[in-house]
Amino acid sequence: MWEENYARYKELVSMCPRFELKGKSVPYTSANGHMFSQLNRDGELGIRFSKPVQEKYVQDLDTTPFKSYGATMRGYILIPEELWDDLERLAGLLNESCDYVISLEPK
Repeated sequence: MWEENYARYKELVSMCPRFELKGKSVPYTSANGHMFSQLNRDGELGIRFSKPVQEKYVQDLDTTPFKSYGATMRGYILIPEELWDDLERLAGLLNESCDYVISLEPK
């Protein structure tokens, strides 16, 4: 599952020219010094949003907060497996997340 989702994650990020895929063992995206998406070792995708948007998507997408290496990632939601089939929608979520971290104080 990890290899398949990693390939889809690479394809997803390639649809978004404002940022690039980083990391080797833990692939992620970042902007302004803030990470905003990550593929964990289980092949699950987490995307970061502001607290109100995170709460909205947890409800709307019937999902949970995202965990990586046993830790709950603050601000991240777990992207449900069925959304992997809609890369256009995922690209929109990824761009929305990028806009959010760009609005934060740079690290």
